[in-house]
Amino acid sequence: MADAGRPLISVHPDELKFTFELKKQSYCDLKVVNNTEHYVAFKVKTTSPKKYFVRPNSCTLQPHDACLIRVTLQAQQEYPPDMQCKDKFLLQSTIVPSNTDGKELSPDTFNKGGGRLVEECRLGVAYNFPSSPQEKSEEEAFRGSMQSFDDDASLALQRIKDERDAAVRQTQLLQKDLDMMKTQRYRRSGRGFSFMYALAVAFVSVMIGFVLAFLYSSPSAE
Repeated sequence: MADAGRPLISVHPDELKFTFELKKQSYCDLKVVNNTEHYVAFKVKTTSPKKYFVRPNSCTLQPHDACLIRVTLQAQQEYPPDMQCKDKFLLQSTIVPSNTDGKELSPDTFNKGGGRLVEECRLGVAYNFPSSPQEKSEEEAFRGSMQSFDDDASLALQRIKDERDAAVRQTQLLQKDLDMMKTQRYRRSGRGFSFMYALAVAFVSVMIGFVLAFLYSSPSAE
């Protein structure tokens, strides 16, 4: 029999909580404590055996001994309806002889017939969603818009840079053409100055020659 008013076993925590993420496993640990002076066997059952992996799923505890159970939520491909989990766990426990092998309990160990005391402990399941599908969709949409904005900004910046580089190259070409025009003008101005100077000198020389010839050719006064 169980100690005065106490259940055969205590289970902590009293609710299984899993972090739910698509295509990822999650686990929750349960601690089962034998509250009696007797050997107690327990077995774990669930309403969704294909979703959860329980180890160990049965065990025999010595008096006041404890056991740690790991419940693994298998990777899921979709979110539960209404984002709510209705899965349940049941831990059945009963007093057994001290020589009972917890790994090979007989099928009738937890049958309530024949005056056997079988206690049941029910546990609920709660999912913790790091981000709901809607929030995740909104976050992905926001990231997509930000990525699009970044891409557009990068293209605009690259376009401005290309236009700036083209303007710089055009300015350099114009400066080069201007320098060439200045050089050619200087050269033309220099040649024009020499020719006009020579022409003026020649004209003056001819005029002087005519004057001298006129003076020498004029008859002298008697």
